[in-house]
Amino acid sequence: MISSLSHLTQPPSSFHASNFFSPERKSLSPALSLLPAKRILPRYAVSLSKPLHVANVESFSIGEWKENSRSPIACGAYEANRSEPIIEAAEPRSEAARKLKIGIYFATWWGLNVIFNIYNKKVLNVYPFPWLTSTLSLAAGSVIMLISWALRIAEVPKTDLDFWKSLFPVAIAHTIGHVAATVSMSKVAVSFTHIIKSGEPAFSVLVSRFILGESFPPGVYLSLLPIIGGCGLAALTELNFNMTGFMGAMISNLAFVFRNIFSKKGMKGKSVSGMNYYACLSILSLVILTPFAIAVEGPQMWTVGFREALSQIGPQIIWWMAAQSVFYHLYNQVSYMSLDEISPLTFSVGNTMKRISVIVSSIIIFQTPIQPINALGAAIAVFGTFLYSQAKQ
Repeated sequence: MISSLSHLTQPPSSFHASNFFSPERKSLSPALSLLPAKRILPRYAVSLSKPLHVANVESFSIGEWKENSRSPIACGAYEANRSEPIIEAAEPRSEAARKLKIGIYFATWWGLNVIFNIYNKKVLNVYPFPWLTSTLSLAAGSVIMLISWALRIAEVPKTDLDFWKSLFPVAIAHTIGHVAATVSMSKVAVSFTHIIKSGEPAFSVLVSRFILGESFPPGVYLSLLPIIGGCGLAALTELNFNMTGFMGAMISNLAFVFRNIFSKKGMKGKSVSGMNYYACLSILSLVILTPFAIAVEGPQMWTVGFREALSQIGPQIIWWMAAQSVFYHLYNQVSYMSLDEISPLTFSVGNTMKRISVIVSSIIIFQTPIQPINALGAAIAVFGTFLYSQAKQ
């Protein structure tokens, strides 16, 4: 009689639970057939949807097994379609990794947005052509993504004619909002533009209520009071107030509200990732904007303005224009990527904090003169935006 199974050369066997307990079973394996008959398990009616695998068979002998009631087979049960036993501790670890990923997204999003606004304002101060500047921003993003798709750095999106049809109204609204915001920043301080743009939730509620017929909880309507009041106070006390700059920010708010509405309606059921969605949006917006930029400003004006900018600051203008174009695409791309990972509420809070970082950093870098009452209006407006994001959910 064989007294030890310690030198089994066959790999661990795979059995269904019914093989152990089924009444029709006669023999399991040559190794298990050596066990004493009195140790055979009773018959139970057990049914499992997936088989169990014997993870390990330890060395043992018949004599030792009689003295020790512990089972000689150490099993690690796991599902047949898994290669390792289930570890419950992996879930908290994955949740921590997800939070870290979101934190990195937010920090990158805010940082890139601040850098874009700084270079964008520097360009517009010496080269006041917002239509061309907006076109270059969309062109840089389009080129970056086309190269990424060609080199397989990013997955090529699977699109069809219906996708582009649904994207077209989104691209129109995005183009208007982008150009209007750039026109605003060419006329007023960056901080003032973003203070007015913090009033976007008010436009969202008004459009949704009176055009789409949606209703909101009372808290949402109450949150609009500090938003509207704060923006109004900031506008009235702005030292460098300009009507074109003010209207540009207001038009940008309205356009981006319609962009979000069209995006929600048109993209239902579409399987394009956030990064590729924004890439397609940039390409289509570039196609829409280019002929209008040529008609409004034109190559002749661009050439004359570029020569003047070169005479003022030298070749540095080229770096500024390239930087504002690239960073515009990068910060928008990261914001759309974060939408794949977070809820709309978290995104709204992050957008509010982004505006604070832009307003504060632009005031410091450009040394924008600001009165205490103006700062109070800005703080009230931003705080109202935060209340809105909470009440909306």
